[in-house]
Parts: sequence; structure tokens; C-alpha cells
Amino acid sequence: MIYLSNISKLYHMGDEEIHALDHASLHVAKGEFVSIIGPSGSGKSTLMNIVGCLDIADEGEYQLDGQSVGEYSSSELAAVRSKKIGFIFQDFNLLPQLTATENVELPLIYQKIPAAKRRGMVADVLKRVGLSGRSGHKPTELSGGQQQRVAIARALVTSPALFLADEPTGALDSKTGAEIMRLFHELHEQGNTIMVITHDEQIADQADRKVRIRDGKVYEDAATPQSKTGIEVGA
Repeated sequence: MIYLSNISKLYHMGDEEIHALDHASLHVAKGEFVSIIGPSGSGKSTLMNIVGCLDIADEGEYQLDGQSVGEYSSSELAAVRSKKIGFIFQDFNLLPQLTATENVELPLIYQKIPAAKRRGMVADVLKRVGLSGRSGHKPTELSGGQQQRVAIARALVTSPALFLADEPTGALDSKTGAEIMRLFHELHEQGNTIMVITHDEQIADQADRKVRIRDGKVYEDAATPQSKTGIEVGA
């Protein structure tokens, strides 16, 4: 599904050149659960942005579902981000003035799904993440874990083929983080492809594959323990 070959991304800060990614290669098959682990500044968020078609590499090749991303037009890339990829972020990225239902509904509005159909789709995904009773609440009226569930529901509502989660438990306590990871395991068991970006070894160990990134270079662990849904998750 994801084929990255010799990807490089260079940033300039004054006179200094920073290699966010340095000839990084990564292959992810459909249905895999992969963690990308590295310290702050290692390049993992840049990698996620490129995989998610939010940024473009300076060098190398990126194929998504067998097609080079470089061949997509800007409108096609927007469609990929809207329909094929579900994004989940550490700070939730919810609109504070909107309810849980309205936040989840936004991607469907952008896709011009009729209102009657949207309501059913939103109700379904909020039920799946255990938030049917909080659908009318705004983010300030929800706990951190509930806000992250809303963010997952928003990613889930368009039925994407790929979930990209950037430090999804980073702002949560260990108990709530473990609950969020159980949701990811459920999504994986349903056949979804999941990539989790993290700095936490305990989170990374829960994936089927663990990939390390440091100084823009990618390495893969020889073996990764399989799904450990009972592990305590660091905040």
C-alpha cells in the first residue's frame, strides 16, 4: 500500500541545512499495523506528513496503492487526503465551537454527502467509539480521552483505507491512552491499515511492526511483540 524509496526532505534554518529525512525507505502492506518510533526532531512527523500527502519529498519515490504520488494533481491529492486517509493528532484538532456530532460531520460536508445520510453515518461512528451519549457536547465539555475518540470518529466516518496517528496518546493519562490503543486494535482487526507515530516504546510495541527513525534515517526492528492491549501507556 505504501512504498517509500530513498525519500529525503531538507529544511533550511538560516544558514543551516536540516535533513528531516535522509534517504528513508519504508514499505507497508495493506492491513498492517506499523509503529514509527523516534525522539523529538527525529523526522517522524515529517515522514507522516509525506505519507499523508500533506508534504512532498525533495528526493525519492512515494507510491500509494501502486501509483506515484508525484503523478497526482493537487485536486487528486486533496481527494486522497479526504477519502483515503484518516488523520488523528495528539492535540485532537477539534473545532471548539462545534459539538462532537458537528466535528465528526465536517469531512462528510466537504464530500457533499446529503444531510440525511450524514446524520446516520455520524451516529454510527460515535456509537462505535462509545460516545453516543456525548454527541451534543463541545470539546470543552469532554475529557481528553473523549476528545480523542471524537477525533478517531471523525477519521473513521469516511471509511479510509489508511489511518495515520501522530502521538495519539501523548496528551492522555496512561489508562485513557490504553483505551485509545484498544480502539486502534479493533480498527486493525477490521482490516484497516494503521501507522502510529510515537516516542513511547510501550505504544510502539503494540504494533505488528516497529520501525525506528533517528536523524532522518529509518531502521526496522528485527522482531516486534504482537498486540499487547493490556500494556500501560505512558502519558
